[in-house]
Amino acid sequence: MPEPTVVTATGSVVAADYFQSYSVVGLLAVVGVLFVAVAFGAGRLLRPVVPTPEKLLTYECGVEPVGEGWAHTQVRYYVYAFLYVIFAVDSIFLFPWATVFAAPGYGAATLVEMFIFLGFLAVGLLYAYKKGVLTWT
Repeated sequence: MPEPTVVTATGSVVAADYFQSYSVVGLLAVVGVLFVAVAFGAGRLLRPVVPTPEKLLTYECGVEPVGEGWAHTQVRYYVYAFLYVIFAVDSIFLFPWATVFAAPGYGAATLVEMFIFLGFLAVGLLYAYKKGVLTWT
């Protein structure tokens, strides 16, 4: 039978009861770590270790490796990906804004804040356009 929660005169709960509620989370974390450790250990013990020259070759997409391992990569593709991530993450901020905007009494201030936010995004996009980042060659 669980002990009743004891509340002091200030209204705080006794530390023992507080940490008892987190013991389940701690136990679950320990079980999870043990499960992963046992799985990796079993995999290491049960797998066959037969290194052959074919297994040690670099393999990518079924194509035989030809030439050296260094390849030139266009930086502009990373810039496109980076711009996408920036605008995708920024668009996430629109959803909480929409919920606050719908609440009574927050309309004008929230609308001004959102236009400031969109202005920063527009300046960043204009900067990228002026630098020639958005031209696909």
